[in-house]
Amino acid sequence: MTAQVRSGLRLVLGLVLGALLAAAELLFVVLALVVAGLAQLHPRTRRTVRGAIRAAGRRLVECERARLGAYLGMRCTHSYADGRALLYLAARWPLGLLGVVVLLCALLGGGYGSGIVFGWILTDVEHPGALLFSSLAGLVFFFMAAHGLVGVGALERGLARHFLGPGPEEELRRRIDELFTSRAEVVEAVHEERRRIERDLHDGVQQRIVSVGILLARSRRSREPTHSQALVEQAYTESRLALAELREVAWRVYPATLDDEGLRAALETLVERSDVPAKLDYRMAVDPRPSVAAVVYFVVAEAVTNTVKHTSATRIEVVIEEDDGMVRARVEDDGSGGADARGGGLTGLARRTAALDGRFEVRSPLGGPTVITAELPCD
Repeated sequence: MTAQVRSGLRLVLGLVLGALLAAAELLFVVLALVVAGLAQLHPRTRRTVRGAIRAAGRRLVECERARLGAYLGMRCTHSYADGRALLYLAARWPLGLLGVVVLLCALLGGGYGSGIVFGWILTDVEHPGALLFSSLAGLVFFFMAAHGLVGVGALERGLARHFLGPGPEEELRRRIDELFTSRAEVVEAVHEERRRIERDLHDGVQQRIVSVGILLARSRRSREPTHSQALVEQAYTESRLALAELREVAWRVYPATLDDEGLRAALETLVERSDVPAKLDYRMAVDPRPSVAAVVYFVVAEAVTNTVKHTSATRIEVVIEEDDGMVRARVEDDGSGGADARGGGLTGLARRTAALDGRFEVRSPLGGPTVITAELPCD
């Protein structure tokens, strides 16, 4: 629900900014027509005037691209033609004014609809039936205007897609480039993971097993039963530590709980094992498909591990939720911040996420907090 409210507020703010740009675009279209008409009387100035019109139009379109990307979730190509940019501005300003009208209707409907609550407080109600009727009519009007806002947003995206692209060929080319890049990054991530596992086995488990062998050899050579028994006890302790480290390495490679009991159980185990107090807020009714669940798990595991190792955090909050067909994993801590998104572990997570058409983001200002977010498609 919170995500839907945020999305709605972004849409409203985007339409408000679009209304302001619509006024500038209308003024630009009028001035461009007047100046272009006057330039016909002076042939020498035609080229200069056309260049100035195209440059001004491109600046306005760049403002539109920024607005569409930030508030309406529409990414337009930067390689659009100047002619199509001018056509877009000529067709866009009426849509911007339509957004103003719908916003005013929503405000009007909300004002009348709130009368059922505030009318009794602010005024002396002489006709309660009329107040109730006007409030209900205002709520219906607000509901229709809210749907109108969604429709205007869809029209904005469709208009930008028609004039500014990306076109089918460019979209296909971009998709192929992404697939090539993600494939290379996945291969590199797999190699890095293998190297990490080798280091864990070599520096941890192998050293303890060697220590067990040395202790047992010393116990065999010892002629004092008491000393020999002490060496055997040390070897037994080392063998238990080696087994614990081996289990830890196996858990980091792939937790068996993820397949046996699902994502929620695996994350609960991960949170319980954390040295920093952690809280899990799992809001999904059904676990995502196994490949997505694995990436979500490793994102959370790496984030928690980095927090424990590199920050002075006192709490960790893990939130897993579904929003508009996307699984969102968010890990937040109250540490000192300053996490480098280009670090080895976080880069590997970004590659894993990109391989499934997901998005990965790290926000870690100095002083904290650090928020790591991964969004992956459910299907």
